[in-house]
Amino acid sequence: QVQLVESGGGLVQAGGSLRLSCAASGSIANMNIMAWHRQAPGKQRELVASIGSSRTTRYSDSVKGRFTISKDNAKNTVYLQMNSLKPEDTAVYYCNARRSVVVGPTAEIKTDDYWGQGTQVTVSS
Repeated sequence: QVQLVESGGGLVQAGGSLRLSCAASGSIANMNIMAWHRQAPGKQRELVASIGSSRTTRYSDSVKGRFTISKDNAKNTVYLQMNSLKPEDTAVYYCNARRSVVVGPTAEIKTDDYWGQGTQVTVSS
């Protein structure tokens, strides 16, 4: 079991920056994917950015060029640097860790997902 704790959220004006952190209780080097998701009021949770074990990164089109995901395996921490923030970035941001392993004689893939409690980001216009 891995526990994730997000921090760094807050209130910022449009055009400003915030840096979110996600501290894990266990090794994130064992995780296949570390990601940030967000959920705005009345909307579904959406994937914002992810980073793989080989540090390959992916971003949603809405944040590409403005957000940067990174990780420090030694500190078991994942970061999300958010620049040029817009009011539409307002949401609760959740850290997610995913580990997939192959099990059994049939090579079934077993996936475990871990989530943090979330941190609120509010961008004022």
